[in-house]
Amino acid sequence: MISRRAVAFGFASLVATSLAALIPAGAWAQSGSAKSAVGKLDTDNDGMVDLAEAKKAAAAAFERLDRDKDGTLDRRELRGRLSASELAAADPDKDATLTKDEYFAVVEQRFKAADSDNDGKLDAKELRTKAGRALMHLLN
Repeated sequence: MISRRAVAFGFASLVATSLAALIPAGAWAQSGSAKSAVGKLDTDNDGMVDLAEAKKAAAAAFERLDRDKDGTLDRRELRGRLSASELAAADPDKDATLTKDEYFAVVEQRFKAADSDNDGKLDAKELRTKAGRALMHLLN
């Protein structure tokens, strides 16, 4: 007798195999990659993300995350984007929330950490680093 789990796994494998045959090579790797992240954030189309572009994305993320529309993000609204210790370090007034300016300060810190060549811009390679991924976690 075949279990439901085995049937579901077989069906999922069949779908994945079928999709892989239809999608051109490399398309899987590009979707969700640092290269596409640059494209989403790069408003001046220079192939790089500067701090102003990162802050623009951070402002949109902040508005989306601020579900109660009180102008601050608490631990629940941040949804794991910052650890408890990172939240405490980013919260100078110790009210357990981040204002937009406090959130921008964290974004700027992470941007600078990802900018390994210190040119003020991030390319796809820099966004693939651990620091770049940490920045993208705040912007999405």
